[in-house]
Formats: sequence, C-alpha cells, structure tokens
Amino acid sequence: MKFEPVYSSKIRAGKRRTYFFDVRETKGGDFFITLTESTRKFDGEGYERHKIFLYKEDFNRFLKGMEETINYVKTELMPDYDFDEYQRRQEEWERKRAEEQKQEEENNKLESDEEKKDDSHSEEDMSW
Repeated sequence: MKFEPVYSSKIRAGKRRTYFFDVRETKGGDFFITLTESTRKFDGEGYERHKIFLYKEDFNRFLKGMEETINYVKTELMPDYDFDEYQRRQEEWERKRAEEQKQEEENNKLESDEEKKDDSHSEEDMSW
C-alpha cells in the first residue's frame, strides 16, 4: 500500500538536488516522516533517490542528534565559515529567475499585442 503524504515540504539545494519532507499516515492512524534526497542524474535521464523513514518514537532523538551534529560542524570544524552564503545565493538566484520570467511574460504579451494589431490592420485594409 502506498501512503500518500498529508503534509509535504520541499527544499531545493542547488541545481541538481532537492530534499522532500513528507508526513504520511499509516493504516492505523499513526504518522511517520519520510526524508527524501532526490538528485538529478548527470546524464539528465531521471533521478536518484534516497529515503529515510522516521517514526514518531524517534523524532526527539533524531532532532537532537541532527542539531548536535550540525552545531559541531559549525562551531568546532568550520567556525569561520559563512553558512548563510548558500541562502543568500539561493535567494539571489530565485530573484533573478523571477525577474527573467517576468520579462519573458512581458515580452510574450507585447508580441501577442503586436500580432493582434497586425491582424486588425489587415482586416481594415481589406474593407475599402
């Protein structure tokens, strides 16, 4: 049986990698989380996926272990590294992408308006 998500969250991590956090319900009305890393293959043919199933009895220990591990890397191994750099780069990329999409939509609208003008002129030209 396939458990459909009752909640889903997605984190894009670069050009090829995405993380999915899905809450799913069991037949018995219980809930669990699937953490999925999805990576686009280099040849562009599909995705490679890795999953972790996290059950409610492990939520607190998992979160504690994850926080401890991340904090260790940030404070002990890489205290001078700017971990916010990636967030800023992602925000800049998203902003640039949104601007490009907006510009493309405006260009398409202008082209469409020009085509409508051309069509209306040709009809007027024929009605003499």
